[in-house]
Amino acid sequence: MKIKSFMIPDPITTTEDASIEEAIELMKNHSIRHLPVVSEGRILKGFVTLADLRTGLIPSMLAGLTLADLMIRDPITVDPESDIELAAQLIYKYKIGGIPVVKKGRLVGIITESDLLRAFIDMMGILSASSRIDVVVGTQPGSFNRAAQLIQEHGGEIISVGIVGERARRRTYHFRLAPCKTAPIQEALEREGFKVTDAMD
Repeated sequence: MKIKSFMIPDPITTTEDASIEEAIELMKNHSIRHLPVVSEGRILKGFVTLADLRTGLIPSMLAGLTLADLMIRDPITVDPESDIELAAQLIYKYKIGGIPVVKKGRLVGIITESDLLRAFIDMMGILSASSRIDVVVGTQPGSFNRAAQLIQEHGGEIISVGIVGERARRRTYHFRLAPCKTAPIQEALEREGFKVTDAMD
């Protein structure tokens, strides 16, 4: 899944000569928390957050700080053709709320924590009508494939699979299914020695 599919294209921007007050007002008016700073041709020059601007508002009045003083120069960026996982890793690693999306130096979008959450929800099918069954699968070769086979053989259409690795020998897989009755699936799995920790029709 590519970043371009989830980014906000052509985001609201500002320029280095804007005042801090103007940038704050722009962000408030558009209900955004991240603001790319660009030059002519939408060439990325920097990046500011609403928190940065609010912190710098009083000092700017006293010491003449400008938007150029507060913005992050050479911010972390991503390419629109990169995988969504890269954006998630960078946001998590650097504890940032958003990343400019740049192609050949030109700003083409922005991707934020909210966009990544939407991507996760879409991938997992969480907002769709669905059933779920959580299965503890061991580390023996073929265990996961066997569990998935049993689910499908007993009426489960798998939409997505998530995993929680509690210990090396105990992994719980969360199978999200098209709406169905999970009781026959649970019974089949338990007959084969799998432990079902939760099920939801």
